[in-house]
Amino acid sequence: MSNPQNIVLDMIFGRWRSQILYAGVKLGVFDAIVVDTSTPATTVAARLALDPALCYRLLRALASLGLLHEDDQRGFSLTETGDILREDHPQTLRGVTLLEEGPEHYALWKHLPAIVRDGRQNAFVREFGHMGFDHAARDPGYGTVFNNAMSSYSGAQTAWVLEALAAYDFTQIRHLCDIGGGHGHMLCTLLSEYSHLHGSVCDLPNVVVQTSQLWADRLGVTDRCTYVPGDMFAAVPQADAYIMKMILHDWNDGECVHILRNIKKAAAPGARLFIVEHVVSDPATPHFAKLFDIHMMCWGTGQERTVDEYAGLLQAGGWRHVHTWYPQSGMMGVIEGAIA
Repeated sequence: MSNPQNIVLDMIFGRWRSQILYAGVKLGVFDAIVVDTSTPATTVAARLALDPALCYRLLRALASLGLLHEDDQRGFSLTETGDILREDHPQTLRGVTLLEEGPEHYALWKHLPAIVRDGRQNAFVREFGHMGFDHAARDPGYGTVFNNAMSSYSGAQTAWVLEALAAYDFTQIRHLCDIGGGHGHMLCTLLSEYSHLHGSVCDLPNVVVQTSQLWADRLGVTDRCTYVPGDMFAAVPQADAYIMKMILHDWNDGECVHILRNIKKAAAPGARLFIVEHVVSDPATPHFAKLFDIHMMCWGTGQERTVDEYAGLLQAGGWRHVHTWYPQSGMMGVIEGAIA
């Protein structure tokens, strides 16, 4: 049996690891080291204009975390784990690192005891005086980091969705609308997978206007994908199926029901709805969703939910729960709904 003291100490010092990781990403360490080649610490320091002695100590710590490999000549190479933090890696997690360990999100966590004590979540309002989405719009620096993080995480999420829905019969769906789909990575990947599908991405005007960032051209599906400026709290396009990835967890129950009712108003007869979220597991099973839920408590008005809680939202919004699909890892769930 593990020593309880060691377990707690490991938790206490966990932030050291994530902040060392953040420093490495922020300073560009993982992009300054050549893959499969040992790079001297002094060379890394020179490339990044860092203090040589302190740079070596940071590299040594990153190696201790398994992100780099150190040889006996103070040379460093990327490990497979560290490689995923390079900006040009197809599944890069660089953006997620810069967001979740950056100064804005770091500042939110100090409000957690007060949030739980007085029953009012949303540390963004406490710290900055406005909501997280508003902060992204007001602060271009944070907005860029936020958008890059969403794109950074999207690759893994899309892979989980494809795996979860691998056995799903898409032949009855012709037009799939991705609500809040950003630049369209998930939708365009689905269009690439299912050649009969047509799709639309509905997101705010300031998102879909970023034509250089849109995925339709990059994945070769521009002939079957359109981008529609809109607001899911006002109205959404008509389609015979809808998908929302990590949208409802941003909002409280009343806001979620409002969104679901708007979708029902626009939906074609017999429409399907796919809600992609980190689903809270049963009480006996540890799950990432239970930790992510606390992040959402700090970030805004939303929360992570169980399947039964999503089924309740669907019912209140005029839908019925049909089935929940999971990838093998169980990291995310795809809650399928149909018009009631």
